[in-house]
Amino acid sequence: MSTPMPGNGLGRRGLLKTGAAVGAATAVSVGTPAEAHTSADRNGRLALVNGRVHTMDRRNTVAEAVLIEDGVFVDVGRRVDTGGARVVDLRGRMVVPGLVEPHIHSVSLANRPGYHTILENTTSIREVQDALRARRRAGVPGGQWVTSMGGFHVNQWAEHRMPTLAELDAAVPDRPVLLYTRFTGPCATNTLGKAHFDAVDAGPKPHPAYVPVDTAADGAIAEGGFAGGASNSALYLLRTLQTYADKLRGAQDMMAYSVSVGLTSHLDQVLFPTPGPLSPTQVLSNLDHYRMYDALLDLHRQGKLVIRLQTNFLHNQADPNLPELKARLRNSFQFFGDDMMMTGSIGEWAAPLSAGAAWVEAQRLVAQAGWRNENSVQNLAGLTQVVEEWERVDAQYDITELRWMVHHVPQVTTDLLTRLRNMGCAVQMAGYRWVASGPDDTNVGPQFRTIVDHGIQVGLHGDGVHIAPLNPWPHIYYAVTGRNSFGAQVNAGQQLTRQEALRLFTIGNSWFLRMEDRIGSIEKGKLADAVVLDRDYFRVRDEDIRKIRADLTIVDGRVVHEGGRK
Repeated sequence: MSTPMPGNGLGRRGLLKTGAAVGAATAVSVGTPAEAHTSADRNGRLALVNGRVHTMDRRNTVAEAVLIEDGVFVDVGRRVDTGGARVVDLRGRMVVPGLVEPHIHSVSLANRPGYHTILENTTSIREVQDALRARRRAGVPGGQWVTSMGGFHVNQWAEHRMPTLAELDAAVPDRPVLLYTRFTGPCATNTLGKAHFDAVDAGPKPHPAYVPVDTAADGAIAEGGFAGGASNSALYLLRTLQTYADKLRGAQDMMAYSVSVGLTSHLDQVLFPTPGPLSPTQVLSNLDHYRMYDALLDLHRQGKLVIRLQTNFLHNQADPNLPELKARLRNSFQFFGDDMMMTGSIGEWAAPLSAGAAWVEAQRLVAQAGWRNENSVQNLAGLTQVVEEWERVDAQYDITELRWMVHHVPQVTTDLLTRLRNMGCAVQMAGYRWVASGPDDTNVGPQFRTIVDHGIQVGLHGDGVHIAPLNPWPHIYYAVTGRNSFGAQVNAGQQLTRQEALRLFTIGNSWFLRMEDRIGSIEKGKLADAVVLDRDYFRVRDEDIRKIRADLTIVDGRVVHEGGRK
């Protein structure tokens, strides 16, 4: 074994042993593209021994050892048969099931232009500079952009502002840099980036809808909007440079980062659909919803997926005739694919909640087709609208077995929760408000304690990677503490226990993917997804929950990540 890492970690390369002798292992380091895995990887025997395995089964059993064979957990207990197996001596470390995210936008992250840099875990501009510098040194070719788009928020930085041109130059002086926040900016760039945008602004318009980027002397680029603007134009210019090879790399980077934080299963809630050519009117959450999966599908065909990915279909038409939704329900299949990649159903919504008659008709059409349906709500009025309409739909079509669900739910009442439960519906509570609230905010929700105590089917999600991190641990931290990135208590009296929060992000969330019989807990016969944590979730200080990472991640019985801090 190598020397343990800081934070009680296992070390970069000291995990895997065959019997008593150290052996070779397939592994993926943090921040590097995941490698292909052969069928032999899945068919081998792998044993985890001498640990504390929090199984998340019905009894919350804590085992000491696990045996994996053919991609499945075949034994869980105090001891397992290690004959012929590769052995991981955990030395008392903590193991949990692979974490499950039921509301995420990771397909969008896979399509980011440039060499995307993870900034969602940084806490200051100095750390931002360090992350950008490290990304550049990892091998960004000359002339290529170092970028970071979405996932981070200035609220999480001590300075509570974007970096300046001078600060970005200090980190990366020899490559253009662009930082882009949330859906529509604002942005920040360095000297080389400003020179590129200034040159385009001075020439012929690259598109009829192009608005000059007009980069300020300090590198600031003004926020755009959902109809276009300066930040949208900067995004457009980088997207026009993106190749298919870039998208393959981006998809692999997304997966490598996901497994480095222990997140092994995603229910992707897609994007605002924008088929056809690129336009400066598009925002970060706009991609061609017919082509944005191409790189991930290619990687799946090559056996290179290292996360489980279920992809929903979002429909955003306010036209009461709903031609696109009708075509989807006639011509697509829900839950089609395999355990690594499959279609989902209708979500994040079937039509905008504000679309009046179109939204109402969309609920009826989805129910008539027998599809799962999802709706995001931002306040109590929205939740009330959903419940009342779903009751009318249920009376006509019986949706009780379709697993319809509501997301975010910042406010609830016990009456509305009961009415949802009576229809077989569920709620997903958003954890991202830890970074989307200010120091003077109070009662920003969700009402975690109220909802969990009610007894309705419930999950916990982060809604990364446009407005919040993909990393699940900050969202778990918020559910446990009620404190935001300013350290302010913004959700008093609604905290969950650590056990409850972890159960929600594992076996609880698996229900939303219709996979609770296959993932979410470490039990005999289930698919072998597990994470060795670099520190003890149940013993670290509250503030250190956000720092938890994976020392070893196993998906489908294969080691897909080993060691490293990010």
